[in-house]
Amino acid sequence: MATAVSAIPPVTAAAARPPGYYVRQRLWQNRPAVAGLAFIALCALVALLGYWVLPDNSPNANHGFVQIQKESPGLRVLLLRQPLPDSARLGAAADNIFTTWLRGREPEWQETPVGGYEFAGDSIILKPLGQHSAEAGRQRRLALATVAGHPGPRADLQREIRQSRLLTRTYALGTDKAGRDELSRLLLGTRISLGIGLVAVLISLALGMAVGAVAGYFGGWVDSVLLGLMTVVWSIPGIMLVIAISLALDSKGVWVSFVAVGLTMWVDVARVVRGQMLSLRSATFVEAGRVLGLPTSRLIARHLLPNMRGPLIVLATSNFASAILLEAGLSFLGLGVQPPAPSWGLMVKEGYDLLGTQAGLWGTLLPGLAISLLVLSFNLLGNGLRDAYDPKTPVAV
Repeated sequence: MATAVSAIPPVTAAAARPPGYYVRQRLWQNRPAVAGLAFIALCALVALLGYWVLPDNSPNANHGFVQIQKESPGLRVLLLRQPLPDSARLGAAADNIFTTWLRGREPEWQETPVGGYEFAGDSIILKPLGQHSAEAGRQRRLALATVAGHPGPRADLQREIRQSRLLTRTYALGTDKAGRDELSRLLLGTRISLGIGLVAVLISLALGMAVGAVAGYFGGWVDSVLLGLMTVVWSIPGIMLVIAISLALDSKGVWVSFVAVGLTMWVDVARVVRGQMLSLRSATFVEAGRVLGLPTSRLIARHLLPNMRGPLIVLATSNFASAILLEAGLSFLGLGVQPPAPSWGLMVKEGYDLLGTQAGLWGTLLPGLAISLLVLSFNLLGNGLRDAYDPKTPVAV
């Protein structure tokens, strides 16, 4: 009696995946890390666009009005525009799209906040903002031709002033103590915070990888000397080291803060690279490279350091968050970015000086919240990358 034999389908082997595929899969399934990455990407986009997306694209978003200083969010102000003098107008016209992106654009009009207006013959009467103590409390009378910038019939000048010389501007997040737009300065502050973090991470990676690789690979007295240097630098508080570097360079400003913060964070990288190098220098592929006569520099740069990219990427995200906090602390103390540059730490300091008032509350809360969210995002991303590079973390199918 014949028995039917069912055909067994051949078992196909799963397609081989590179290690980077599993790292990405583990990262994407970590929702807090993805949320942190999305917020960082949004801040990076704002920093890259810079002055192009700011409500106030003047240099350092520093165009303020004393009449509307220390106002709460949602302020709406009527502004009167008048032509600038010829010399100032020629300087503003020389700006192009690239210089605007890099440094901002000088105001093209002389703007004045007013509480109201009325026409009287060949003049316009401007009513002051009565709720502001900075106003003298008296009305101003200006000729229509002066406001329009050219003579003409009265009716035409009045129509032109209504249509193009009077506008309403909204300050969504209010104004600071100098009457500047808080939203513009907050958005522009992302460029400084991310810039300092990026430069600090690059400096710390370059210096830390070099010192750690030399110490771990050669060992002996070289390792002892460099490890002693790391220990000494490690024992100095970071903020004190930045102050010392700023004093040594005899300067305070954005670029000095970039370099000073970066020079305080290389020890973390050097210690990690040294530890990894000590465990890898006796590996089989390293011995094979020595037998083949590969130069030591190529062996370290092309074969050893790439095997450490996982821990270094995780450490870089942590250092990024630390650099942002350190820069904010220095600016708060007046030792970092100097006015009128819109650093978040400096904005917190300006709000702190006004605590007890409603303006002080918003001036402290908004930049403080921005710092907290950005640092939290980098920490969440760092935790996600740490889990993503861990082979023991399961991958969702």
